[in-house]
Amino acid sequence: MKELGEYLKETRMNNGVSIDEAAQDLNIDGFLLESIEEGNTRAFKDVLSMKDKVKDYAKYLGLNPEEVIDEFNDYLFEKTSKISLQDILDAESKSNKESKKVASPYTIVKPKKKSRMPILVGLLTVVLVMLAIILIFSAIRPRGKIITNELRDRGGIYELA
Repeated sequence: MKELGEYLKETRMNNGVSIDEAAQDLNIDGFLLESIEEGNTRAFKDVLSMKDKVKDYAKYLGLNPEEVIDEFNDYLFEKTSKISLQDILDAESKSNKESKKVASPYTIVKPKKKSRMPILVGLLTVVLVMLAIILIFSAIRPRGKIITNELRDRGGIYELA
């Protein structure tokens, strides 16, 4: 990254542009442009934002942005390909531990509520059995005949259900 930064700095100086002027024209903090020219990647929050700034800076300096980005990608590949497998595993376990500390309310698995369905089925069964018993008793209940004195005299009989 230092070689690419030096190349950008040399091009800027050959064009007769100060770092402050370039920063103002690009609407970028001068510190970030200095960081690009020095090869300081830690000044950026992520690699993608740095890549965008490098591309904009290359366009501003009249360079072919695709060639500059290819150089940047080569640097990035060299840097990331030197990361050991153990470092990757350590970073992954660290991120897993940190992810367990903070959880979004949208990703928290809530315990399932107990189903009320068996209780409802049981109550419904009890009610249906009671209704069946009532219907059965009403169907087999003997129907009594009541004869009043007045009806007996007239020869009529009333049945009560």
